[in-house]
Amino acid sequence: MIEPNRLLKSFRHAASGIILAFRTEQSFRVQASLALFVVGLGYVLRVSRSEWIVILFLITLVLVLELINSVFERLVDAFKPRLHPIVHEVKDLMAATVLVGAILSVVIGAMIFLPKVWALF
Repeated sequence: MIEPNRLLKSFRHAASGIILAFRTEQSFRVQASLALFVVGLGYVLRVSRSEWIVILFLITLVLVLELINSVFERLVDAFKPRLHPIVHEVKDLMAATVLVGAILSVVIGAMIFLPKVWALF
């Protein structure tokens, strides 16, 4: 059975994590700001329902990857704070993961938005 108090507490912890990421992670703030811009652009250009699904999925993908990257960075710093070469490699690999997701998002976003922007001219 679902316990409403426990569920509410779980949501509070999740909200605290998002607030923490927003306060402490510059990349998360940049990506969240770009996400808001893309949502606004989608609204102005009247993207289709299926395009919205893709756009929202990609926004979520990049933000989730950034959160995972932040978790890994904090974990490896806690165990071996910048002393071991593997710490550097883990951080680079996680940053690459976010970059790959972001590049995919930009490519697909361009496929969705560029024809709509060009149609305005």
